[in-house]
Parts: sequence; structure tokens; C-alpha cells
Amino acid sequence: MKFYTTVFLVGISLNISAVEHSHQSINSHPYEHNNKVFISTGADLGQKSLSLLGNKSGSHFEVLKSNSEMMISEVSVSDLDEISHMAHEDFKRCGGFMVHKSYEEALSELTNKERDFGKSFIFADYSIDQASTVQSLIPQVQESQILSVIKKLSSFNNRYYKSQSGSDSQTYVFDKWSQLTASRSDITVSRFKHSGYDQPTITATIKGQSDDIIVVGGHADSVSGWWGRERARAPGADDNASGIATITEMIRVLVENNFLPQKTIVFAAYAAEEVGLLGSKDMATTFKAQNKNVIGVLQLDMTNFNGSDWDIVLISDYTNEEQNRFIASLIDTYLPGLAWGYDKCGYACSDHASWTSQGFPSSMPFESKKGDSNRQIHTKRDTIEQSDGHARHAQKFAKMGIAFVIELDK
Repeated sequence: MKFYTTVFLVGISLNISAVEHSHQSINSHPYEHNNKVFISTGADLGQKSLSLLGNKSGSHFEVLKSNSEMMISEVSVSDLDEISHMAHEDFKRCGGFMVHKSYEEALSELTNKERDFGKSFIFADYSIDQASTVQSLIPQVQESQILSVIKKLSSFNNRYYKSQSGSDSQTYVFDKWSQLTASRSDITVSRFKHSGYDQPTITATIKGQSDDIIVVGGHADSVSGWWGRERARAPGADDNASGIATITEMIRVLVENNFLPQKTIVFAAYAAEEVGLLGSKDMATTFKAQNKNVIGVLQLDMTNFNGSDWDIVLISDYTNEEQNRFIASLIDTYLPGLAWGYDKCGYACSDHASWTSQGFPSSMPFESKKGDSNRQIHTKRDTIEQSDGHARHAQKFAKMGIAFVIELDK
């Protein structure tokens, strides 16, 4: 993400159920029909995809509806990786598109009243009055703890949603979060199976006294290139081991200080973001169908590459304006030495868009301006060395995230 340029990251969609693994062809997709799927993209990515794939032998790319900002298309499942690669390389977007279960669902993105509602409505008390608690906890955030998780996650060959290492890396997250929360009977760590691929989404839920829910999430998968992704080396240290490590440190600090929330806090490591925001979309649509009262969503996707003169960049599109202002106030109050500003993705660039599309308030603080972003993401060179071997930038996001949870929990 970056300042007043355009486009950057994007999302995906999933199906939540039990635990076990299923085994499908690596070229299949959980939402396919006759080897095709419906997708929504930014109009720019859609036009480029059409020009390259529209007349390509063996490809299918049919534009079904479009406006100045968005395009709805039916495409070949076999071309999704190439579309994703274009989104990454040409438009610097993490996912680049959303995959939909039906044409009707895809079409609804063009006139999504729930999304517009989620952009402007006030969902919670955004006053700041928990200084004693916040100021006692944020100094406990340890850079070394974040760094160790980044190194472990980036040691897997890749975390691609259909690879064995993509499942194994989520087992590590499950075990890590279970170990951190073992002393608390009010915390449940869960592993969910998604239809069509093995990689689960991992959640850690701290049960509160009310039905209000705060969600803090980031995607756990990684990709490299566009061909043979299940075998390609994709360490994904910044994208997005950094976000998962940041969330893990938040969990550690809150649990070690016996934080007992009024509201229910859900931490999530989403599966399959890089291929259409699949995991977060399933989770958000499930919460919506169950009438869950989500009062705030924080998306942490890339937190450790310090490429700009701003420390934290708030993404202004597909997010909630009032909650963004709240986060800006948190930074000014609790991290006064940090510089921040606003930038735009230009489209649904990461998992926050899944929640906004369902009418929930979502924000995405990002690590730099778009023009200063990490150019090594989605390659084998996305290693901790791109951040000079430390996690001091991600440490800022963990402190901000703790302030977000505590101040919203009232």
C-alpha cells in the first residue's frame, strides 16, 4: 500500500468446517463450475487480463459486467495463477481479485450496500481512556519474539494453500498459539478445514462477557511466481510471516498479563489469501450469516519492511473511515514518535476487504507507502534480510494492535 498512488493488495474466499484434510487436484478450485470461476477485479487488472487471456488457446476470459472501478468476469481455473501473478508483478497487489461462488455473488460486488455501510458507520466507542492498561503492556512487546516467528514461518519451503508445507506451516501456528494460551481455559485455538484444499485457517478466541467481537487477522499463506507454486520457494518473510508474527506477539503479551476482555477477541491466521481472499471471505460470510456482532476488524498484512518516511500507513479504501481515525488517534496517543498517513490500494487488496464487503468495520495499517513497498514479495527473495535481519518495524504494529484491542474492548 502507499500514498495517493493507486492499487496494491487483494483478497480471496473460503469455506469453514471441521478439521481433517481433503485431497483435490492441484488445478481444481473449491468454487469452480465446468473448470471456470467467477471473479471480481479492479478494472485495470481485468482489462490487462482480458488482453492477455481473452484469445489465448485453452483460456477462457469473459467479461460479464464492469464499471469504471471493477470488472466481473468468468475465467478458467487454470488461469487464476497467471492472473494472480499479473496482479502481483504489474499492479503490486497481494491477491488482486476475489473469487465468488456464483455470478450473483460476484455481481453484488458492483453495488455492495453492505460494503458502503461498513465504510462509514460508527460501530463502537472510539474514545481513548485505557491509558494505564495500554501503557503497562506495550513496553512488553519484544522484537526478538516477533523475529523468531518470522524466521520459523519463512523456513518452510512455501506456505501455498495447496502444498503440504502450506498445511505444515499452519500446524506450527496452531501449536504455537496453543502453547501460548495453554494456561487459559477461556481461550480456544481452532483449526478449520476448507473445501477444496488442505490448508486450514487457524483462530485463537478469547471469550469475553458480551457477544461483541473484535477480529485481528492476517493471511498465513505465501506464493512465488505463477507456475508450479506448490513446489516453488516462497519464504514470505514480509508477506506475510511478519503479520502472523505480529499477531502472535500480541497474543503472548495479552495472555501473559492475564488480559480478561469484556468483548470476545478472535485472532486469525487466514488460509488462501493469495488466491482470492478465500479464507477471510469464508470467515466473514459465516459471521454475517450467524448474525455475529463484529465491532472492529484489524488486518495485519506486511508489517516489517520499513520502506517509507511514514512508520504506519492507513489504507483508506475498503476500510472504515471512523475506525481508521481511531487508529490514527491511538498512534498519536501511545506511539507519539511515529509518523503516519493515508494511502489507497485502488481495489480490495487484502483480507480486510472480505470483512468490509459483509458490512463489518475493517482497517488495514500497512508497513509503507505503495511506491516504497517491498519489491521482493512473491519471490524467493522475500526473506528477513530484506528487513536487515530484524523485526523492529513489526514491533511498532504489535504495540499499535495491543492498543487497538484494549481501547476497543469497552
